Amino acid sequence: MTPGPRELLKDAGLRITAPRLAVLEWLAGHPHATADQVTEGVRGKLGTVSTQAVYDVLNACSRTGLLRRIEPAGHPARYETRIGDNHHHLVCRRCGRTEDVDCVHGAAPCLEPSDAAGFVVDEAEVLFWGLCSDCRTSEKEQPA
Repeated sequence: MTPGPRELLKDAGLRITAPRLAVLEWLAGHPHATADQVTEGVRGKLGTVSTQAVYDVLNACSRTGLLRRIEPAGHPARYETRIGDNHHHLVCRRCGRTEDVDCVHGAAPCLEPSDAAGFVVDEAEVLFWGLCSDCRTSEKEQPA
């Protein structure tokens, strides 16, 4: 059985608080959300919560490994509860929509550095960039 938010917080050594529970529960159903989206969603659950409280929860949960923070260049950071695997992401250049990619297929020329410079590499983070179907559709509808 997958542990719930209470057990996850306890195992991570974090206090169990209403904002922490609400953030973890909301993000479980809304992966790749920005901090602003999380704040709005948590306010829908709790009624009131400060923006700073949500940022504090996101930072504490990211720091302890309960959340993964994705930072696509030129877009706000996004958060997800999917941790513990080495999945990758597709990111729309225009709107920032982010989707999971479970496995990378084909040649992988850059997943292993040519010179690790003394590092022990334990992870490669891959972001695929392009236009999502909604942005491609709206691009086609724009007059020339």
